[in-house]
Amino acid sequence: MYYLIITLLLIGAEIAYFWIADKYNIIDKPNERSSHSRITLRGGGVIFYLGMVVYCLTNGFAYPWFMLGLTGVAVVSFVDDVKMVSQKTRLVVQFSAMLLMFIEWGMLGLPLWWMIVALIFCTGILNAYNFMDGINGITGGYSLVVLAGLAYVNFFVEKFVDMQLIWVMMIATGVFCLFNFRKKARCFAGDVGSVSIAFVILFLLGRLIIATHDFSYLVFLAVYGVDSVLTIIHRLMLHENISEPHRKHMYQLLANELGVSHVVVSSVYMAVQALIITGFLFCGTYGYLYLIVCLLGLSIVYVLFMREYFHLHLAHDCCAKNVSLVDGIEKLNPNVKVLCANETSSGLRYFLLRIRMLL
Repeated sequence: MYYLIITLLLIGAEIAYFWIADKYNIIDKPNERSSHSRITLRGGGVIFYLGMVVYCLTNGFAYPWFMLGLTGVAVVSFVDDVKMVSQKTRLVVQFSAMLLMFIEWGMLGLPLWWMIVALIFCTGILNAYNFMDGINGITGGYSLVVLAGLAYVNFFVEKFVDMQLIWVMMIATGVFCLFNFRKKARCFAGDVGSVSIAFVILFLLGRLIIATHDFSYLVFLAVYGVDSVLTIIHRLMLHENISEPHRKHMYQLLANELGVSHVVVSSVYMAVQALIITGFLFCGTYGYLYLIVCLLGLSIVYVLFMREYFHLHLAHDCCAKNVSLVDGIEKLNPNVKVLCANETSSGLRYFLLRIRMLL
């Protein structure tokens, strides 16, 4: 009965938020960097935070430091969804929230350098999770898979947190998926959604790692991790500002340039991560080796995919900026000279070859 009441309460809260967002024009307008083409309500992911509020209110305000940190990142992210917040402000709040999470983890007794490394690493994960929120269903679906894996470990392998917390978060994620995991999404998660669910998953994963002293559980975020890190490296190679919005993630190329349905792309990411988690749970004492193999395998797939299809994004990017594809390529790399068709009898073939060489 408890979980049924929670489900109905969160569905009602989400519908109520739709009315508020519509009244106050909290919307996401598509632009050349978007993976959607219609105006949609933003911030529907506030349901993740509300789910944690409900859990805390019904469980004697459990994990207070964590909840205080979650409140901080949720509030600043929601404000950013409504009105732009400076990057400096967001980072200050996120670092502060992470320190509160460390208090909940009992990490304050660790050496200072460990604290600094953990602070940077965890904040990086938080923002990487946010960057991956770009198409219908991917945040909700992927999070549901990770939460299901954590629930299994908590129930059958090592109890590291109150099971009710995971169930409530899975319900909140499922409610969000009802309105987002579809061809025409009713709402988007917004920063408040992607950052909040990332903060919760990071909290759970951290407690698991601390309880087991096993960092190989990071494999639960392998798919997102590889896509995020390699995309950042790729953008640095292209001399881009990595803090600016873009459409260079692998999932974005699949959805935008290759025209694969958002639901299909999100389902693929879910399925791959689910298979990885399932394999990990059966690998026994070879967790670290399994983690390395998964990261290498995913990295190879990413690199091969980009070598094959990134030129499609380059063409789109040049059109969006009103420059020719030839100018765009030569601007990226001045050493590359693309011949026009009238300069050689095989101009088109040479042109495509140069694109491949650039990648």
